[in-house]
Amino acid sequence: MSDTAEVNTPVRAIIADDHPLVLLAIENLFGGYPNMQVVGRATDATELFTEVDHNPCDLVLMDLYMPGGTDGSGLEVVRQFRSRFPDVALVVLTMETDAAELQKVIALGVDALVSKRDRIDLIHVAVITALAHECYVGPAVRALIADATTTHRLNFVRGVLSRRELEVFTQYASGLGVTEIATRLGRSVKTISAQKCTAMRKLALRSDAELFRFAVEHGVIPEERPQHR
Repeated sequence: MSDTAEVNTPVRAIIADDHPLVLLAIENLFGGYPNMQVVGRATDATELFTEVDHNPCDLVLMDLYMPGGTDGSGLEVVRQFRSRFPDVALVVLTMETDAAELQKVIALGVDALVSKRDRIDLIHVAVITALAHECYVGPAVRALIADATTTHRLNFVRGVLSRRELEVFTQYASGLGVTEIATRLGRSVKTISAQKCTAMRKLALRSDAELFRFAVEHGVIPEERPQHR
């Protein structure tokens, strides 16, 4: 297949929510995205699995808590979905406000977790990130998790970032420059810069100021302000 054909091939999406108006709103939203085609809809967990079984897709956007499934548990539905369809990008929407439950969802390997309280345009950010099979966590979810204990916060960061990304993130937040980190870790400056950027993207951080604040709030570094050399 040529590069042009790959670019023009639409992303096949299945959407699932037990509220018809929410389902319609999401479908209308997806209709405005370039190269996105909704190939299936579901209003409960059982119907979702049936849709994915019969309609090959690249991405699923689902509500966390829907009727159906084996035990009515949103976590169990996500767990089963990840087991049965590991190659399908999974975006989860939720009204859940319990930080521990949200961390459990992330730990199950979803590609994106977004609160229905977040700005609607962030769904597009979540979709793009999910299709790259990187973990995106919406700001409302991050804020809820940031209110948890320092230990839980740090575990959240460890769950989202790879070991090498966390290593670079920690050293940069501690005040070391990219070049110095590269020398210390025996990697190229280009690699260190890429790992820093990937870590920031996964955590939805847009600036060094946000990175430093996030690192302190999540127990990655002490509260003293880092000074870059």
